[in-house]
Amino acid sequence: MGFINDFAQKVKETVAGGTQVQKVTCKKCGHEDSAYKLIENYYICPECGYHFRLGAKERLDLVCDKNSFHELFTGLTSIDFLHFPGYYEKLEKARKTTGEEDAVTCGIATIAGNEFAVFVMDSKFIMASMGSVVGEKITRLFEYATEHKMPVVGFTASGGARMQEGVISLMQMAKVSGAVKNHSNAGLLYITVLTDPTTGGVTASFAMQGDIILSEPAALIGFAGRRVVEQTTKSQLPDNFQSAEFLLEHGFVDAIVPRRELRDTLAELLHMHKRSV
Repeated sequence: MGFINDFAQKVKETVAGGTQVQKVTCKKCGHEDSAYKLIENYYICPECGYHFRLGAKERLDLVCDKNSFHELFTGLTSIDFLHFPGYYEKLEKARKTTGEEDAVTCGIATIAGNEFAVFVMDSKFIMASMGSVVGEKITRLFEYATEHKMPVVGFTASGGARMQEGVISLMQMAKVSGAVKNHSNAGLLYITVLTDPTTGGVTASFAMQGDIILSEPAALIGFAGRRVVEQTTKSQLPDNFQSAEFLLEHGFVDAIVPRRELRDTLAELLHMHKRSV
């Protein structure tokens, strides 16, 4: 991986300079390790296998061919058109924290030489909530992919619709779904990779509309929260309810792919599709 090699070099330079390497603690099992070893292990805890959440750039670096990603639709940013209390401050903080313009990054890239369009949702940006810009960028990506006859790979992660944008955020479900349908009608491939967490309106629309639906291990996937479902159905749900493993067992997910194997899996799927068209 280009990203792993580049980071290893940066760490060597840091150590040589006498700077202490940052320690990272797994929030699931409490294991502590150096950031260097964690990244060497694809952001997976070596003790319990917990998959740390990734930002958009980290995700792209781990799966795409080195220097192949070209970002599209830059310059689109959410605005506080409802004057929702505290929303402007949330947006500013998220932009500074992530270095991204909004909760999704879109573009074109290659994996093992296979060209595709890609979107990556970043849970570090207001929990990757689906606002107007998220919907607009993903819609434009599917339209671009349809025009250029390209497959789409989407990495989903979301807490659902962005409440600060009211009904406009809910409209993005239909908007993106329409673009996905047009892409499908053109006979083109759409692969979704569900990451932790993928919930709410994103799950209820484009996250589950892929021709092939993959997931990372133990990802939280669902629509309404567990408590709401239990109160509505008046039943006790199993402990693993809304986990990727539960959804695989019940036919909602095609395969659970560990992060180490994801790049090769996507490369093979894209190659198989290319040979069939």
